[in-house]
Amino acid sequence: MQTPEDARLFRRFTELADRAAVSGKVVCSDFLNLHEQSLLSALPRSAVFTLFGGFDGAERQIACFGASDTTQARTAACLSLLEVAPVNPKFADELTHRDFLGGVMHLGLRREMLGDILVHENRAYIFCKPQAAQVLENELTRVRRTSVRVTKAAALPDGAVLTLEPRETVIASERLDALVAAVFHLSRADAQKLIAAERVFVDSAAVLRPDFQPAPGQRISVRGGGRFRYDGVLRETKKGKLRAQVQLYV
Repeated sequence: MQTPEDARLFRRFTELADRAAVSGKVVCSDFLNLHEQSLLSALPRSAVFTLFGGFDGAERQIACFGASDTTQARTAACLSLLEVAPVNPKFADELTHRDFLGGVMHLGLRREMLGDILVHENRAYIFCKPQAAQVLENELTRVRRTSVRVTKAAALPDGAVLTLEPRETVIASERLDALVAAVFHLSRADAQKLIAAERVFVDSAAVLRPDFQPAPGQRISVRGGGRFRYDGVLRETKKGKLRAQVQLYV
């Protein structure tokens, strides 16, 4: 069921899509979570947009209306990438994603100004809007008890981005509930509850049908549970089940 906030956001999407169509220029939203991204699927087919979050596989993304590909979106989104690093690594706390997010939100920034926060080697890499970048560079000086320094980063370091780990799993069918249950070691009933609660997304769109069959190459996300890419069926087992391959984001 669409909430008043969903309706407001959808109207905003419509306005941005119309503005892009009339001006012939790319117009971007703020950062969107998976649920907010799923609202885009209800836009008319004439609405052209590309989702972009700074890197392949980003969960929080910006909708770039009028952009037909990632190259256009990358140019128009105007994202800043910041590195948040301990001033004295030797005496720094072991900092988690939650620690960095807490330090950032303590500054009063709106969450929609911030993209994904990636933690690597006790440093955080934050994608954000330029306005938020200015606040972070000037005001973020401490995370927990650790003094930190915020600087612009040219690119993510090797190892900072989630990588794909291939795995094989046995499923009864290619239904969405069967896939989610097998990959996350759940019962089919529990997988169906997640789907009914709008917590399962296929390529950023919420799917409410447990019998939906994802196509090979589609990315499936369970809010709060993880993500994987479905690569399709490899073969049928002797017992009549299907051996499928997925790629887990790890």
